[in-house]
Amino acid sequence: MKLSLDYMKDHHNLIQKTPNITPKIIVLHYTAGGTIESNFRYFNNLYLENQRATLKKQSSLNVSAHFLVDRDGTVYQLVDPELFARHTIGLNYCAIGIENIGSKSQPLTDKQVEANVELVKYLAKKYPIEYLIGHSEYGVFRNSKLWKETDSKYFTGKEDPGSDFMKKVRAKVIDLKLKSQP
Repeated sequence: MKLSLDYMKDHHNLIQKTPNITPKIIVLHYTAGGTIESNFRYFNNLYLENQRATLKKQSSLNVSAHFLVDRDGTVYQLVDPELFARHTIGLNYCAIGIENIGSKSQPLTDKQVEANVELVKYLAKKYPIEYLIGHSEYGVFRNSKLWKETDSKYFTGKEDPGSDFMKKVRAKVIDLKLKSQP
């Protein structure tokens, strides 16, 4: 909890007693490989691995997500959606992260599309969700009122989860009228 609170203070200028968030954005990701088991083990570490030097320079808090979706569409909850998870620079304080097992060379499956659609619908009913974005799209928020990153140089280019996946998910949740940019 202390690492999350420190991250929120250092990167979002938010001083809180608990690492609670009010979710407004859902960010879809892919894991860039691995299995459900290896990714669960990875996300279940409190501290970031040493190989991720750019991220580690900012905080030793490990990256995480609220949900992990296996290739067969099975959804696992890792973190309560109302708690902070480190998955999208500048937006962690208001974003729910959904990681999908897959990569550019291991495209996400139709079952993952369906699982993400159902999860987005569920979360949009439960929380005041206004936006649905892919991790690769988060940069458009940089000059918006939603962006809270104290280090202007802390930004990484992303390609996940892929534009095809985002098109498929968005087409099935169009009735929710979720925005993709501020």
